[in-house]
This record gives sequence, C-alpha cells and structure tokens, in this order.
Amino acid sequence: MSTTTNTTAVTPLTTADAETLVSAARTAAEAAGVAVSVTVLDAGGHLLAFRRDDRAVLISGETSTRKAYTALQLNAPTADLVDLVKPDGPFHSLPTALDRPLLFIAGGIPVHRDGRLIGALGIGGGAPEQDHGFATAALRDLAG
Repeated sequence: MSTTTNTTAVTPLTTADAETLVSAARTAAEAAGVAVSVTVLDAGGHLLAFRRDDRAVLISGETSTRKAYTALQLNAPTADLVDLVKPDGPFHSLPTALDRPLLFIAGGIPVHRDGRLIGALGIGGGAPEQDHGFATAALRDLAG
C-alpha cells in the first residue's frame, strides 16, 4: 500500500514579490490620501520588505508588522479575526495567552500561491477598513 503525497514545489514569496506588494499598497493608500506603513513577511515570519511613509504615524510601523504576523500565524485576514477576540468571542484570551506580537485589527492578510501559505502583508496608518482595502488591492496586483 502506497500513499501519495503532494510534493509539488511552490515558489516562495520573493523580494521582488514583496516590493510589488509594498508598491501596490502604497499606490492604493496614496490614491486615498493616507500615509501608511507596509510590512511583508515570508512564510517563516521573516521580514522581506518594510516601508513607512514619511507622514505615517510612528506606531503604524509596529501595527503593520503585527498585523502581518497575525495574518501569517493564523492564516487568515485580521479583518476576519476581530470579532473572535472580543470578550464574548471564542478566542478572547488569545491576545494575552501567547507571548507573541499579535494584533487583531484589520489590515493584515496572508499571501498564498497555488493554495499554499507563502507569507503575509500588513498595512498600518489608515482606518482599519482602509488598511484592509489597501492590502487587498496589493494582493490583487501581485496576482496580476
């Protein structure tokens, strides 16, 4: 009896991909008149690209990175997780139970290729819905 395992290699998120995501996110944010920070992490959670606009609030650098990390670790857009950590939500204790830089505010999204998680993108600086929109636009741009 043999078992078949899918061993098809998936191209990892590259530096060029990360730069495309940063550029596309910044273009979307600039069109809306919002100064942002953009963080791109690879599948291992390592920083591939980071950019903070000169006018972006300083904390946006930290929030963009934490949003990306959260989206990567939970393989879900942070916008989809907000209600889960509210006091009556099933994961309400998750933010304090782990000693990890999680942030449950919209603006972080996982990046997939061929159905596999290859990294994450986080945007900070605008309203949460704006940051999510900028991230989604960047992901569409990467997909081509």
